Amino acid sequence: MGQSTEELSNDIAQTRESMTANVDALQDRVSPSAIVERRKQAARTRVQGMRDKVMGTAHGVRSSASGTAGSAKGSAGGAVDSVKDTASGAVSGAQDKVQGAPLAAGLVAFGAGVIVAALIPASEKEAVAAGHVVDAAKEHGQPVVDQAKSVAQDVVDGVKETAADAAQEVKDTASDSAGKVRSEGQSGVDEVRSQTQS
Repeated sequence: MGQSTEELSNDIAQTRESMTANVDALQDRVSPSAIVERRKQAARTRVQGMRDKVMGTAHGVRSSASGTAGSAKGSAGGAVDSVKDTASGAVSGAQDKVQGAPLAAGLVAFGAGVIVAALIPASEKEAVAAGHVVDAAKEHGQPVVDQAKSVAQDVVDGVKETAADAAQEVKDTASDSAGKVRSEGQSGVDEVRSQTQS
């Protein structure tokens, strides 16, 4: 019918332990430091997996770069997350194709950098600096272009003369060879006739 005091005490103790475990799990789940630590660990795992796919598996070696990248990712704001989400689709597709090929991975990273750089508009100072560089290149580059054209024209003239001489030499050699073949053929024919007549 009723429960004894001992059974009630045991039920209360079990309920208390269960509630303590639930409260601890809930606290761990919503604690900012625990959230940051979980994100850092997830980022480390992704970077390590990507590094292993690209460079091949290195047993027993942990990259300090993966830890640094994981820390930076964990402390970055919402802007990094949005860029990461946009780029993750492109990276995941390319990731399978460059598995174990560091050179290809470098080229993919360079291409991604160029694309990101093209999406960011140039500042006013950068535009002015680029204009100065273009003007300086035009000013100082024109004499070099003129000199290159002159040298190229000299080379073309030299090649034309050499080619004409070579063509004439080939023509003369071909004529001499044809004459020799003709005379040897005629002497062979004469020899065969003389042998058949005798």
